[in-house]
Amino acid sequence: MDRRTFLRRAGAAVGAACAARVSAAAGSAPVIETVRGPVPAAELGRALPHEHVLVDFIGADRVSPSRYDAEEVFRTVQPHLAQAHGLGARAIFECTPAWLGRDPRLLARLAAATGLHLVTNTGYYGARQNIFLPAHAHTETAAQLAARWIAEARDGIGDTGIRPGFIKSGVDAEPVLSAMHRKLVAAAALTHIATGLAIAVHCGRGPGREILGVLREHGAAPAAFVWVHAQGARDDDLFAAAEAGAWISCDGLNRNSLPRHLHLCRELRQRGHLGRTLLSHDAGWFDPAKPGGGVFRPFDLLFTAFLPQLRAAGFSDAEIDRLTIANPAAAFARRGV
Repeated sequence: MDRRTFLRRAGAAVGAACAARVSAAAGSAPVIETVRGPVPAAELGRALPHEHVLVDFIGADRVSPSRYDAEEVFRTVQPHLAQAHGLGARAIFECTPAWLGRDPRLLARLAAATGLHLVTNTGYYGARQNIFLPAHAHTETAAQLAARWIAEARDGIGDTGIRPGFIKSGVDAEPVLSAMHRKLVAAAALTHIATGLAIAVHCGRGPGREILGVLREHGAAPAAFVWVHAQGARDDDLFAAAEAGAWISCDGLNRNSLPRHLHLCRELRQRGHLGRTLLSHDAGWFDPAKPGGGVFRPFDLLFTAFLPQLRAAGFSDAEIDRLTIANPAAAFARRGV
């Protein structure tokens, strides 16, 4: 199919997919789409909703699987995933987008080897001034981009047959969305409406509340939105987003950030928003540009340091289970498709 034909059909594809989504059975059981197939959301288990296996920062014009040895990545990462499983993790949402090193086949191998539910994504990442966007992202409309992402959700990524379990995007941490980033958010909204996939947007201290407005304009409810790297934002913005129904992803756990994460968990609980809160590390990061992939940061601190801190601060086991089991399943559940 030539590009003109694709563009002509894209809008029609989005419309048809949206219609199919709207007419889907409302009572169907919620599922999480993992790299090894759908899993009932109720059976997902303790989950880390924002981590990475491999990320290649070379840029969209040069990124390629030829830049790394998949066997080396497997050998490097598998022990860290096995450690996470041993500590109690049962699911990891791998947040590396297309054009940044997303590798569904590698994730499927790692899932089979470790027993973890691994979840990959669709969508494009515009942060860092669009260097990770393919050329067509600059010329296509939101509907045309959404048609690409809907096709991945429906048919699988490339020829892998592996379907994404959420939409991952990224915007720069500026006060106002650029025209490009507004288009990415609009495309994510259209994809969500057609597929039921949650929308996780890297925005940190950036325009999360504006993102909510764009999603609403295109018919997506606030509950579809996961504010990624929320720990970097102003408290009042996060509380307002949680009040609106968005998910607040405090996903930068490291030794230095533990006090900030504890503060946010306390404040969100006090305001009645513990049920909108997610916890993760944003760890991992095999980098093909570095010898041996660089220093791989493990997925352990939540279990070894932060959960004990929560218990010491008076959080009950039921509240901890809500944060780490019930909330990720609810945030990323795909319903009615």
